[in-house]
Amino acid sequence: MALRIFTSAKQKYSYNANKIKILTRKSIYCFARLSSYTLSANTRKMSDSEENDSQSEHNKNGLPTKPSTSKSKSTSTATEPDTDSDSQSDEDNGTMDMIRRFFSQTFNLASGTLADNEGITVDKVIPELTFEGLSSHWREHGFKNIVTMVGAGISTSAGIPDFRSPGSGLYNNLKKYKLPHPTAIFDVDYFQKNPTPFFALAKELYPGSFVPTPAHYFVRLLHEKGLLQRHYTQNIDTLDRLAGLPENKIIEAHGSFYTNHCLKCKHEYDMAWMKKKIFADELPSCEKCNGLVKPDIVFFGENLPAKFYNSPEEDFKECDLLIIMGTSLEVQPFASLIHRAGPRCIRLLINRDAVGRASFAPWMDPSGKALLYGKPKNTRDVAFLGDCDAGVWELAEALGWDEELQQLISIGQKEMEEEDNKTGSDEDKPQTSVKDSAKK
Repeated sequence: MALRIFTSAKQKYSYNANKIKILTRKSIYCFARLSSYTLSANTRKMSDSEENDSQSEHNKNGLPTKPSTSKSKSTSTATEPDTDSDSQSDEDNGTMDMIRRFFSQTFNLASGTLADNEGITVDKVIPELTFEGLSSHWREHGFKNIVTMVGAGISTSAGIPDFRSPGSGLYNNLKKYKLPHPTAIFDVDYFQKNPTPFFALAKELYPGSFVPTPAHYFVRLLHEKGLLQRHYTQNIDTLDRLAGLPENKIIEAHGSFYTNHCLKCKHEYDMAWMKKKIFADELPSCEKCNGLVKPDIVFFGENLPAKFYNSPEEDFKECDLLIIMGTSLEVQPFASLIHRAGPRCIRLLINRDAVGRASFAPWMDPSGKALLYGKPKNTRDVAFLGDCDAGVWELAEALGWDEELQQLISIGQKEMEEEDNKTGSDEDKPQTSVKDSAKK
């Protein structure tokens, strides 16, 4: 029995291997034919061009042209190969079609030709896929189930650097820690060997030193209006919590400083305990087993929280608006959340850079789920390219929510100031504040 299974598997493997070889030879053959036809076509074009240039040069210089014999030859050479030229052209077109079909069927590639885009009837979710068009639709029809997904870009105006911006990004400013490579500071294996650099950085970026931005408060406003289904964040700064979002609405995909666990015995410690250790420049050691205690931040080499995987199916089931803010959409699996939105769900990008689009090769996005703002086939994507705070202020003003947003910000600042006065510690006081200048 085992021998038969092995023989069957071997035959299947041999069949697939031979099929791959045949397909590879076919692709090479197609490319060779294409190159040959392209070269011959270019040669013919160059020859015709040289002949025309030569003739026009003679005429321009006033030299007499050849009499009727040359003309008759020219006529005969122009008319003689018509059949062959048409045949050659048909063969070229047939070869090109064959190549397109071959790669489309074999590798699931889109041809991306101009003809593919001609005559497209696009069924747009809203009449005008612009920021103004979205705002108008929102005022007239509203949205009921909004999901937000955000990255470091919504916290930069609070004074927290993002990770990848050239010059100002976090990864560009870690030389003082003498790391083997910038991302080592968030590598779990490196952390266990040398945790000091991480905790030194944590002291600089620790929550409580910064205040939420208008973008954070805009998400809070969505919650207050009963429109927020879920808030997904890549950030570890807990500013979403400080802005007043309840814990059950937040999914911190990359964890946060809010909870901490011993790497050895898994005993849990709260944020206040960890903060005391960090600001005392002490390595946080477990009081139970003396093991190293680590904030529940997802490092490279660790799994994301279970609810990040368990929640999207329910959250996106009836989502009618996905708001994406301040993220490069380069880090997976977080970036894949944009694919969870259904075909009739509008996706709004508020970001400094144009991100989330398919690469230069259309076949790199075989599912066709990349953001399509500004593209002919776009049916539901809208982009505001600028600072996140400017984007939410403009949206709030368009919706008539600007006074409510400002009120939330003012109340939030007042509450934090009262909390700071209770503690009376300078190190706990925020270094920055939400400025009215952020208001557009």
